[in-house]
Amino acid sequence: MPTRQLHLGAFMRPVTIHTGGWRWPGAWADANFSFPRLKHLIQRLEAAKFDAFFMADHLALLNMPIEALRRSHTVTSFDPLTLLPALAAVTERIGLIATASTTYNDPYHVARKFASLDHISNGRAGWNLVTTANPDAALNFGQDAHMAHGERYKRAREFYDVVTGLWDSFADDAFLRDQESGIFWDSARMHVLDHKGPELSVRGPLNVARPVQGWPVIVQAGASEAGRQIGAETAEMIFAAGGPIADARAFYADVKSRAAAAGRDPEQLKILPGCLVVVGESIEEARAKRARLDALVHYESAIGSLSSLLGVDASRFDPDGPLPDIPETESSKSGRERAIRLAEREGLTVRQLAQRIGGYAGAAMVGTPASIADEMEEWLETRACDGFNIMFPHVPEGLEDFVTGVVPELQRRGLFRTEYTGTTLRDHLRLKRPQNRFFEQARAAE
Repeated sequence: MPTRQLHLGAFMRPVTIHTGGWRWPGAWADANFSFPRLKHLIQRLEAAKFDAFFMADHLALLNMPIEALRRSHTVTSFDPLTLLPALAAVTERIGLIATASTTYNDPYHVARKFASLDHISNGRAGWNLVTTANPDAALNFGQDAHMAHGERYKRAREFYDVVTGLWDSFADDAFLRDQESGIFWDSARMHVLDHKGPELSVRGPLNVARPVQGWPVIVQAGASEAGRQIGAETAEMIFAAGGPIADARAFYADVKSRAAAAGRDPEQLKILPGCLVVVGESIEEARAKRARLDALVHYESAIGSLSSLLGVDASRFDPDGPLPDIPETESSKSGRERAIRLAEREGLTVRQLAQRIGGYAGAAMVGTPASIADEMEEWLETRACDGFNIMFPHVPEGLEDFVTGVVPELQRRGLFRTEYTGTTLRDHLRLKRPQNRFFEQARAAE
């Protein structure tokens, strides 16, 4: 029997990460913006006992030329914090994770929305804390220029402190609702945050009772130096970039050691790389599916995706030459570095790199249910991950291939649950409920 089990999240915005996925024959091309489709997909994932349904978010259209953008299936998607409460009502156990930017939100908004989602879902909410890489987002929020990378992370670190402080505004037992005495809540069990910091000023208290989980699960996805550090200090789940297994092991060891250096228990930080999974009855069939999928990516879309990742207009480069030197910009530093390393490692031309990036260039497992389970087991047992955020090549077929083929194989090996053993996202991830820093900790010190 394995000593560890996998955690599985489903990355569902976009419903397929692969740019060609919406063009696959029989694919639900409208799934990003169809509540009935999303309801069906999340219920299938819950039946398969997934830990969580993960919704990314974008605050602007992708920063790529319109000729490329017109081919993108991500230009219209629901706001995650409008969608997830609706999906909470049609599910019972699966976790509900949404992205909310610390650069283009206020802490009070984020605290209130996620606390509400946690109550509505009875303890299944998770907040993916991001700083927003797309510089075009600034223009949608009354700003002329995107905040510098370092400044975004400074604000994010303080933002985390404020949001979690607001979640601790009330003690768990503050709400008496004593009809006989007429006392609804105990004013001695409320804390006014009154935060005044270098970036933020927030009085509080939050006008929502403390979340069911204490705090919604904190998720983080940064891979840069600043991203790794804030993840090690604050996150309970990290959505890692994936890549070769050796790189994943190094990332896992680095972030876990940073968490320990920050005084945290590394086991209370789960690392789940993103992974595209293409399933076939044979390895040859699965590889043919991946090749067919990649062939559905148009070059206009591919070069646009590469431009977005690099933060420069890659359409100016010689498509059949090597990738030139790329200056640093205020876009994602880790994304830029991954693209450059991929081109160097495999000797790719700009065209080849664009085709790879334009489809999906991250970690992928392409094979049979047994071979994919073999790979996942190796990643888990060699400390390259604690599980995966699964990306489906297309829906509904690609999702069905995974939940009816790979999940039963993982369960047969004892690598994945056959039933939920708890009701909250923290239960699924085996995470402790945080103490209220203003009440439980103070009481313990008395």
